[in-house]
Amino acid sequence: MRLRRRHLALLAGAAAAVPARAAAPQPGPPQPGPGATAFEGGTVAAIARDRAGKPPRNLRATLPRMLDQMDYDAWRGIRFRPDQALWRDTGLGFQVQPHHLGFLFKDRVDLFEVTEGRAIPLRYDPAQFTFDGPAPPADMGDIGFAGFRITHPLNRPDHFDEICAFLGASYFRALGRGHVYGISARGLAIRTASPQGEEFPSFTAFWIEKPAAGARSITVHALLESQSLTGAYRFVIAPGAGTVMEVEAELFPRTDVAGIGIAPGTSMFLFGPGYRGGISDFRPAVHDSDGLLMRNGRDEQIWRALCNPKRLQVSGFQDTAPRGFGLMQRARAFADYQDLEAHYQRRPGLWVEPMDEWGAGEVQLVEIPTPSEIHDNIVAAWVPKDGLKAGESRRIRYRLHWVSEAPQPGDLLRFAATRSGAGGKEGTVRFVLDTTPVQGRVDALPPADVTASAGTVSNIVVQSNPETGGLRLSFELEPAGSRPCELRAVLGAATAPVSESWTFRWTG
Repeated sequence: MRLRRRHLALLAGAAAAVPARAAAPQPGPPQPGPGATAFEGGTVAAIARDRAGKPPRNLRATLPRMLDQMDYDAWRGIRFRPDQALWRDTGLGFQVQPHHLGFLFKDRVDLFEVTEGRAIPLRYDPAQFTFDGPAPPADMGDIGFAGFRITHPLNRPDHFDEICAFLGASYFRALGRGHVYGISARGLAIRTASPQGEEFPSFTAFWIEKPAAGARSITVHALLESQSLTGAYRFVIAPGAGTVMEVEAELFPRTDVAGIGIAPGTSMFLFGPGYRGGISDFRPAVHDSDGLLMRNGRDEQIWRALCNPKRLQVSGFQDTAPRGFGLMQRARAFADYQDLEAHYQRRPGLWVEPMDEWGAGEVQLVEIPTPSEIHDNIVAAWVPKDGLKAGESRRIRYRLHWVSEAPQPGDLLRFAATRSGAGGKEGTVRFVLDTTPVQGRVDALPPADVTASAGTVSNIVVQSNPETGGLRLSFELEPAGSRPCELRAVLGAATAPVSESWTFRWTG
């Protein structure tokens, strides 16, 4: 998995910085010229289809030594000048700021502005950036960019906040109102956690449509390239309290590709009250996401509490035509984390909503051991049963919701907290699950159905929690030696549940 310092750099560059030296003369805005080309809805798909019929390209940019060997701190000291932002002072509600190459980001990314049916290349100019250290050679030419960020008046009308960023391979992230960066998405995952090794596709070019005056969304087209395939993507990004992206993708495999992950989310879980893993830390919890939420094709709502396992573990939740899934952050109080710097309570969840029938496959959850919060160790994606066949393109559509709470129909109780600790008998484990508040009066406590794939469950108790207004379910597990145990719990009758289904894998 990629280091989370990649993400921390985005945060460092999100705010406008004071230039480290006198401002260079401001270059004029890009104008249509010899480099401009015609652009329409099918342009990127045509490029992707053509490149799929050719050998994979070398994506690495030719960089001067100072950029090629740049460390994190030096790269973090490079900032795009806000006065150089695309569409600044135009009265439009969106601006674009490119990311500089260097550190981990050495693959050239080409950027284009799309306006009036023409794609205008955005050319690299070192005068558009400030450098805490030495500036790169002025004569190195157009080296391209590493990615870009989009800004918009999200939290207040007089300030352009960063709402999303595309940086590194096919990674991108977005924010809703009041959020700070946490979970990432990717354009595509290939063979995550496979013994054959993971393949990382990359976005190599972006075409950013100039929005109309007063537009509430912005459209971005992207070219995806990898050893096994190419792809054409279209993102319609609508910022708000929960920022929503409509994604349309067409994939063109060069070879048969198994183990593709559609709409992958990449997050971090170090520890929490449900699983500390022996970690000594003053904070009650450290994570960007605390569970995987799913609504399967049978309309069952499932919450899988996350853990930081001792060994790599991969879980597959088989389904047909899923309604949605995503890695979510349910613990939303400062007291849940006690961290004045990371603000984990403000990290968004990422809910994936299919816009088509996705057929048979599974929601795959990958949990990777990590000793530190600087690593992303959690991945969730939809893995189609049949993968991709060489020469057969595939279209897929979905929405990404960057939200504090996933949009969920109905009034099922949700499991808001998972806690565990020593049970009453030596060797047993007690689980305590708290739900969201009950709506209305509770005349009778619902029954609980708790099952374990290994070991023995006992002392099942359901009670009201007057501190939260919800219900509390507790039970004890006597493990079966060192065998992993799949736990499952639901409140209510089997035919009429009053809660979502809670699941967890206990490995000791």
